[in-house]
Amino acid sequence: MHGGTVAVAGAAETTEIGKRPDTSVLGLHIEAARNALADAGLTPADVDGVATAGPSPIDVAHHVGVTPRWLDGTAVGGCSFLSHVRHAAAAITAGAAEVVLITHGESGRSQVGLPGRARSASSPPGQFEWPYGAIAPYMKFTVPALRFLHERGMGREDLAQVVVAQREWAAKNPRALRQDLVGVEDVLAAPMIAYPFSKDMCCPVTDGGGALILTSAERAADLRRPPVYLLGSGESAESTLVSQMSDPGSFGASRRASSEAFATAGLSQGDIDHLMIYDAFAHLPLYGLEDTGFVGHGESGAFIADGHTRPGGRLPVNTNGGGLNYTHTGMYGMFAMQEAIRQLRGEADAQVPGVRTSFVHGYGLFFSAATSLVFANERP
Repeated sequence: MHGGTVAVAGAAETTEIGKRPDTSVLGLHIEAARNALADAGLTPADVDGVATAGPSPIDVAHHVGVTPRWLDGTAVGGCSFLSHVRHAAAAITAGAAEVVLITHGESGRSQVGLPGRARSASSPPGQFEWPYGAIAPYMKFTVPALRFLHERGMGREDLAQVVVAQREWAAKNPRALRQDLVGVEDVLAAPMIAYPFSKDMCCPVTDGGGALILTSAERAADLRRPPVYLLGSGESAESTLVSQMSDPGSFGASRRASSEAFATAGLSQGDIDHLMIYDAFAHLPLYGLEDTGFVGHGESGAFIADGHTRPGGRLPVNTNGGGLNYTHTGMYGMFAMQEAIRQLRGEADAQVPGVRTSFVHGYGLFFSAATSLVFANERP
């Protein structure tokens, strides 16, 4: 399932992202699926596997017109779709499916056609976190973010630098929701949401979706678009309670998932040309750079401030502007993969010259799960 035996043969987002009050969650899934199928030059009849999170994969398969023999409804938050890629690759390698459609769609802003979500006071979060105000994502992430900064002698300025750097990429992306260039003082002066996060340190809430088509490298070579190969992958998890992290200043699931991804790809951090790190909030790229081993402990803030992740830097990070600026429907992982694939195909709005490999790292829920993928545009 690694080493380039499985490839992404189709990739597309919904035609529009941002505000879609006319389209339901399921409608966004279907639109993204049709766009990805068209990208690959395939029809629903060619697909025999479906994976998604949110709606049931059965509903997605039915409404797209697929008769599946393999289904995956893994739902572990925003990195679910990265996990679907890993699972689909295993299924294709094992012969359980030949062509897998992975879909994402959320009406995060317009709230049209949301699947039912039970919020029980008797659940673990209801008993042990909600009474203390840890309800919304920006509330749950405050304690880990502050712990991370404290342990490294860093501050809110380092969070602001993340926003400033990624806004430079967003300014090159006409689809990005936030495109205006900002400085550190602008970010710090934005309205406070929950300390230490100002508004610009939090993702926008949008509507949209995306989809991928995975198949064997051999079949992908005969299709419409240049294949993007999966070289390695890894996934792991901790507790669903952020208060139960084994170490609030470093996410163990990230370390384990990224380590396995590098090991299965046979590559190291120095072999990676492009990096996408899930960034619903400004502290996540700081965690991600350190936990995945691209920089050492306490080096992430200076690495970003020195310009290494910006246009022209030696490690381009979140080149679509990231979830902080491009779009964030609620689960961002699909959009991180879409940008990695655009870069590897050479068709990104802010194209980085010479990209051959891309590392995509996603988070699920509130430091609960993590998945890492290594993609390349050449088969080893």
